[in-house]
Amino acid sequence: MKELRHLNKYFLKYKYKLLAGIIITIIARIFLLFTPRLVSKIFTAIEKGLDGSITREAFKAELTLSIIYIIVAAIIAGLFTFLMRQTIINVSRYIEYDLKNEIYQQYQKLSLNFYKKNRTGDLMNRISEDVGRVRMYAGPAIMYSINTVTLFVIALIYMYNAAPTLTLYTIIPLPILSVAIYKLSREIHKRSTVVQEYLSKLSSFTQETFSGVAIIKSYGIEPQTNQNFVELASGSRDKQLSLVRVSALFFPMMILLIGVSNLIVIYIGGLQYINGEIESIGTIAEFIIYVNMLTWPVATVGWVTSIVQQAEASQKRINEFLKIESEVQNKNNNPSDIIGDIHFKDVTFTYDDTNITALKGVSFKVNHGETLAIIGKTGSGKSTILELIGRLYDIKHGDLTIDGKPIDQVNLYSLRDSIGYVPQDAFLFSDTIKNNIKFGKESATDDEVIQAAKYAQVHKNIIGFNKGYDTTLGERGITLSGGQKQRVSIARAIIKDPKVLLFDDCLSAVDTETEEKILNNLKKLTTGKTTIIVSHRISAAKNADNIIVLDDGKIVQSGNHDSLIEVDGYYKNLYLKQLSESESH
Repeated sequence: MKELRHLNKYFLKYKYKLLAGIIITIIARIFLLFTPRLVSKIFTAIEKGLDGSITREAFKAELTLSIIYIIVAAIIAGLFTFLMRQTIINVSRYIEYDLKNEIYQQYQKLSLNFYKKNRTGDLMNRISEDVGRVRMYAGPAIMYSINTVTLFVIALIYMYNAAPTLTLYTIIPLPILSVAIYKLSREIHKRSTVVQEYLSKLSSFTQETFSGVAIIKSYGIEPQTNQNFVELASGSRDKQLSLVRVSALFFPMMILLIGVSNLIVIYIGGLQYINGEIESIGTIAEFIIYVNMLTWPVATVGWVTSIVQQAEASQKRINEFLKIESEVQNKNNNPSDIIGDIHFKDVTFTYDDTNITALKGVSFKVNHGETLAIIGKTGSGKSTILELIGRLYDIKHGDLTIDGKPIDQVNLYSLRDSIGYVPQDAFLFSDTIKNNIKFGKESATDDEVIQAAKYAQVHKNIIGFNKGYDTTLGERGITLSGGQKQRVSIARAIIKDPKVLLFDDCLSAVDTETEEKILNNLKKLTTGKTTIIVSHRISAAKNADNIIVLDDGKIVQSGNHDSLIEVDGYYKNLYLKQLSESESH
């Protein structure tokens, strides 16, 4: 139960609703337990009527009054049972809501290193499946536990007062039932865990298949993929059947032990009645009702125990993530006004997950309103520079300042709010094109969206779709081509109107003519903004105020376009190579 202590703060938050639920549960059980005693009174009245102890009229009056009481008690018990569920189960839904929000907020705080080390499917399971199991503990488990304890205590008191010896015989099968259900529940839990694992594998496989359907078709491996799916589905089916075989024992076992308890009541109670130890045969009827009332609550002891075990395991998985401290912390809670001066001084950076040193003693400065272009081979550290500016990682060696302040002393949210970032791998959401562009500025008007799309040279493509800007994109923007996705991402950054613009090789899938138009538009838009362009193309870098060339994490060349093409080196060689390629076309 140690892991579940994390939920105590939520129980305290909703303590009044839980207390009301407990009181309502007790009242509901008290009224429910009126029925057996009233039935006993009816049987007693029948006995007296048969032996002439009371008149026919008195018997009718007694019978009518008892039936009315039974109906009223049943209605009140039903009403309070409804209220019981409305309070305790509702509280569990509130806790589920709060816990999911807590986990989601934690996910947003964690750095990119965390996401590189953990699979998306596992993250999803913890916020959905694991939270769902914890909710079962916070709601049904608590409700049934209170229900069982209340019903058991009150019923045993009534039973003991009516017939002490018969009570002892009656409850003999109940512990056996509880232990049997407990062991059965544990086995069900084990097999259901295996079933969930197979379902996760099946879901992951189908998700990847649907996402990569174009690759599957292009390679013609549909038969092989189908065979893999059949094997997974068959395994899932076998595990499901294994679970069903064990689950099928649950209710037959309950019915068997209920029957045994009833036989004990009838046999022992009958002997006691014959021997005069029980005054009325109504006591036997009363006990049979009690047995049937108690059997299910006692059976839930095993079920509740299984729920608590599952919740404990799930909460442990959740706590593992909640206890992780983000490597990137906001050390300044005061909003900052970002101007856009960026200064790298002898920065060396190594990725923790791969232990690759991406930058080695990099130093450069970009003043507010200037444009810097970064050229280099794949893996030379270009994207790393942009990630460090957005403080997606913290540096350990060297200094990175924004407007003269160490970057970790600048308000994190102000910093990121002042940046418009277009990543190398354009990510679009499964939403309309309009909303994807408005992601950069939620309050943007339709005219602003259209203007941003025009600047990014994607407006004509968008209006060519049947629904235009209201076209809903597939997963990760699969509806669009690579170049269209990049241009929509550019429009998303432009509409934000940030102080700093970071373009990470975002024109690689665009033809040279369209690239030229976009760069001309960006030249107008970036006036007064700090802009950093990462590219493999000289055409995207040549108009920058300053250009740096990276190789193996080091700056090997720097200067403007005119100065760099005069010097033998990587930049000049790349320029001549791309110039000859363009002339040949």
